[in-house]
Amino acid sequence: MSAQHQEHPPHEFPHVHGGHDDSLHADHGSLKTYATGFVLAVILTAIPFWLVMGKGIADSGTMGLVLLGIAAVQVVVHMVYFLHMNTKSEGGWSMLALIFTVMLVVIMFSGSLWVMYHLNHNMMPGMMHPSAPGAHEMHGSNETQEIHELNNMHNMP
Repeated sequence: MSAQHQEHPPHEFPHVHGGHDDSLHADHGSLKTYATGFVLAVILTAIPFWLVMGKGIADSGTMGLVLLGIAAVQVVVHMVYFLHMNTKSEGGWSMLALIFTVMLVVIMFSGSLWVMYHLNHNMMPGMMHPSAPGAHEMHGSNETQEIHELNNMHNMP
């Protein structure tokens, strides 16, 4: 070797094994954790099936809320037992990404509902049933009369 090239001693990192930092990787689980997750997933699938097929809850609104609740629990079971998500895996970044994703989904879902409600409310005044709330204000107004005149313009010579 030349005099200009120097040998550097190897770096010693006691926390690194095989070039990988073990603190960033989560435990991949055992047969027991996979079996527990599978049993929970089957139970959380069978309960809603039984509720729907056996008509366990008569009120459809309550049934929908119960099914959504069980679905949310099943999502958590899958994330914990099969995807191994917890606050320790990957230094907490996977949990932070999950929280960010949930926040975005909630904003988009609630915003979509808000827009659809207001579009229906604001853009369809001629379609309102006379017994609907607020319909008496529109009935017989100049705006309603103008809408009817515009709709009948095709009959004009």
